[in-house]
Amino acid sequence: MDSRAHATAIVRKLVEAGYVAYFAGGWVRDFTLGHPSEDIDIATDAPPDKIMDLFPRTLLVGLAFGVVIVIIEGHQFEVATFRRDVHYIDGRRPEKIELSTAHEDAYRRDFTINGMFYDPIEDVVHDFVQGYDDIKKGVIRTIGDPHQRFGEDRLRMIRAIRFAARFGFVIDPETRQAIMENAETLFPAVAMERIWQEFNKMAAYPNFDKAIMDMHSLGLLRVIFPELEQLHLNDLRHRLDAFHHFPNESPTILYLMEIFQSESIDRKCEICRRLRVSNQNIELVEFCDSVSQQLSTGGIREDVEWAHLYAHRDTRLCLEVIAARILNQQERAAFLEEHARREEALRPHIERIRKGKPLVTASLLQQHGILPGKQMGLLLKEAERIAINENCHDPQIIINRLVKNA
Repeated sequence: MDSRAHATAIVRKLVEAGYVAYFAGGWVRDFTLGHPSEDIDIATDAPPDKIMDLFPRTLLVGLAFGVVIVIIEGHQFEVATFRRDVHYIDGRRPEKIELSTAHEDAYRRDFTINGMFYDPIEDVVHDFVQGYDDIKKGVIRTIGDPHQRFGEDRLRMIRAIRFAARFGFVIDPETRQAIMENAETLFPAVAMERIWQEFNKMAAYPNFDKAIMDMHSLGLLRVIFPELEQLHLNDLRHRLDAFHHFPNESPTILYLMEIFQSESIDRKCEICRRLRVSNQNIELVEFCDSVSQQLSTGGIREDVEWAHLYAHRDTRLCLEVIAARILNQQERAAFLEEHARREEALRPHIERIRKGKPLVTASLLQQHGILPGKQMGLLLKEAERIAINENCHDPQIIINRLVKNA
């Protein structure tokens, strides 16, 4: 059974027990748009203890918020009791909740397109907030007063921009104005980790550049990145041009660092740490910056240097990101073709480097009377240089030259 069949079975069991139950939120939105997903949430008037009684495998993830995870054949479904939130604190969570109806539950949600319910048994969409109309119009609109919605959860300001970019929608003028007026309140209500998650979600779909532009236009980008306070919108647009040529599945951090291309690597790493990204992401940023600097300054001259560069697991990705900055298609293609030809010519040496198997080893040098120490280290480097620069694959030839010149 697929996810929808399992979720429908959950709804059916709740209904047979005398409760109301629907699919809720994002799945209904995507279903209405014509591309349903596997991620299905369920909303019901059954209280959490009754949900746990009805299903043998459950996880209670939020009794205070009426949320239970129901597990069926390895699939996990969030089943939440209809609720009405009462008085939000900290701009991100309600102080308490009250159990409610589907109608009231819809009105506590963020945007009209996310406020619909779907009855999988009757095949009916229940729309109390005109979400269907807004989907047809291509509009992102808060449910009710946008200032109140954003006051409840400041992250909703960024989510509005993400949804608009993902679906190619426009943000309702009143909602847009409220974002501009509330942008400065993003911190400290929202943790940077949540903002980083939103950036990752934006980058997973086309129009990431549009989302960044909207964030800047509405004042959110400079709140997250004060470095961009004086950045003109047209300058930002030029920095984002490369996004359209980035390789598929490029890490989000490389997209964001394109905005800070002129900054020093120390500054870039500082921004990365502020975003709470992983050490692996920071290392990738450092490596790509190093590659870019070496190529722009002509710092790589010998084949041995090229071979070691190409052997790195992230080099191809970095080269494609650097190429993305070349807006002329022919020049961009020529740049990548040049590196592809050189890499192919060095392929045997690159494979050796990746496997950690140098042509001339310390043990071979010892057999020829070279003792461990500084001299051996220098000879091993020279051996590698000869092997790759002269495309030599016979270790004995290289050793004879080293011994002769030692």
